[in-house]
Amino acid sequence: MHSIVTLISGRGSNFEAIVKTAQKENWAVQFSGVIANRPEAKGLDFARSEGIPALALDHKAYPDRATFDQALMQQIDLLKPDLVVLAGFMRILTPEFIRHYAGKLINIHPSLLPSFPGLHTHERALEAGVETHGASVHFVSEGVDEGPIICQATVPVLPGDSAAQLAARVLQMEHQIYPRAVKWFLDGRLRIEGNQVKVYPPESQLFAHE
Repeated sequence: MHSIVTLISGRGSNFEAIVKTAQKENWAVQFSGVIANRPEAKGLDFARSEGIPALALDHKAYPDRATFDQALMQQIDLLKPDLVVLAGFMRILTPEFIRHYAGKLINIHPSLLPSFPGLHTHERALEAGVETHGASVHFVSEGVDEGPIICQATVPVLPGDSAAQLAARVLQMEHQIYPRAVKWFLDGRLRIEGNQVKVYPPESQLFAHE
């Protein structure tokens, strides 16, 4: 049985989507722990309600990013995960952390990468006037939002959209594709080839909002 550790900063809605999908589909998986860098993160309450060990590791209690990441690695390693899932974890991770979990650290980003890496993706998409926006699940590399893409989902940008309306449409698709990407990983179906990820046996890695 595979083990997953999830890192969150807020409500952890993608984490919740993964857990609920795993329950519905009877995955052979253990959610070994959830760690938040903010003690008030609402996702910790969901984890506890599901009997999943939940821990707050407040980044403000550490003098710098490297010291916090070292403490975070120690906590994660105690849980012996096969996969570390970033679900709204709003921290830039140090290269040492990323190398330590190379090949088993994944993230979801609210844009069609490589477009709009970083923050404020929905506002930037609207400012750019794009007709299609979306979300990407990717392996984490040392470049911000530059790792090999596992799958993506597209959503239309509608006339008169606000950033909040567009974000809600994107989040709906995030909740669909993140569980799929996690399941592919757990099933050993992903291969990183250069800076691309292939699924074996082949299956579409692009999803569209209906």
